[in-house]
Amino acid sequence: MKGFISTLLTGLSLLVPMAYSNQSSTNNENSPYTAISPTIEEQRLPIIQANLPELLAPHQLLINQVSRDIESIESYKHLVKLAKSTGQQLWQIANKPSPSVKDDRPLYWARLAISKIIRQQAKNLSLTASQQESLFWQYELASRGQLDVNFKASDQLRILITGFDPFFLDYNIEQSNPSGSIALTLDGKKMTINGQQVAIEAFILPVRFEDFDRGMVETLLTPYIANPLVDIVATISMGRSNFDLERFPGLRRSAQAPDNLNIYTGASAANPLVPLLKGSLLDGAEFVEFSLPAKVMKKATGRYQINDNHKVITTQGVRFPNSLMELTSMTSVEGSGGGYLSNEISYRSIRLRNRYQPLLPVGHIHTPRVSKFNKTKQSAIIQQVKQMLMLAADVI
Repeated sequence: MKGFISTLLTGLSLLVPMAYSNQSSTNNENSPYTAISPTIEEQRLPIIQANLPELLAPHQLLINQVSRDIESIESYKHLVKLAKSTGQQLWQIANKPSPSVKDDRPLYWARLAISKIIRQQAKNLSLTASQQESLFWQYELASRGQLDVNFKASDQLRILITGFDPFFLDYNIEQSNPSGSIALTLDGKKMTINGQQVAIEAFILPVRFEDFDRGMVETLLTPYIANPLVDIVATISMGRSNFDLERFPGLRRSAQAPDNLNIYTGASAANPLVPLLKGSLLDGAEFVEFSLPAKVMKKATGRYQINDNHKVITTQGVRFPNSLMELTSMTSVEGSGGGYLSNEISYRSIRLRNRYQPLLPVGHIHTPRVSKFNKTKQSAIIQQVKQMLMLAADVI
């Protein structure tokens, strides 16, 4: 089966690579918000349906129900209501209580299966471009946990975490992302440390440049950082061979890698680009600094080493600064977390912290990488992240 899948994916990837100007990322005909035909992500679904149906099985009843119910939807208002409700149900199914680590992939593929159904009905109803954008924006947010954050008055310490969808699926259609598993496994969990109740809530972000340019990070995180409603924010993604606490995120994109829509930004090490925020260049310093208690978090025991990663790349070369001051007047090429969306979510969340709550502990955790879902390995990763978060909560 792997050979068959590989052949299909090779053919698909040759057909769909795209590029866009970093200044017009929301105008792509393959956009999940404005596309009339199935997007590149949705076009991968037949491979899953034919060869890995178990990844859709947990949500198949909901997919079937939406497929039936949507035929009676005759107005934009009712389609939005269905999309939001369905998005929330997707998240809730993925978060059903379970004693074991959760596979992140069923939620990802089911979200796409339903977005494909909604897209067809949006076309049938001849929605305007702005209506369709709003429709899919609300669906995406609901299916990524926005409507399910539920901190209680009794929660004495509140931790907000984020994960990511699986990515590079044209290379490995079975790819899992441990950060998504962490988000789903720890979402809604209550723990006690030194007599205080600690609550964790989570979001999962797309691996798509457009969503970042549209402001999804800011939309999800600003209410909790600005008010503030949380005590810790930890963004999480899949990284290298061990854990890395990414000390100095950088402003610019430079990775020559596609997102899940096979979009390339045109960024590179020679041409690092400032991303967008709602149509304007993201404003901010070239580098910002992680503020989680790294020294304490490194004490979390487990299978993997935990590094406080200071490495950055500037237009003047590689640096290993001990303070943000050492990066004054330098132009970012890569932050400690690289030049892709892992670095960017870290930068954007710390930028919000600096703007609204300068003392709030915020930072990024890169996990060890995986390929297929591996329950044993991902359980070990989750347990170590859980320890890091509890150690951090104990000293804030």
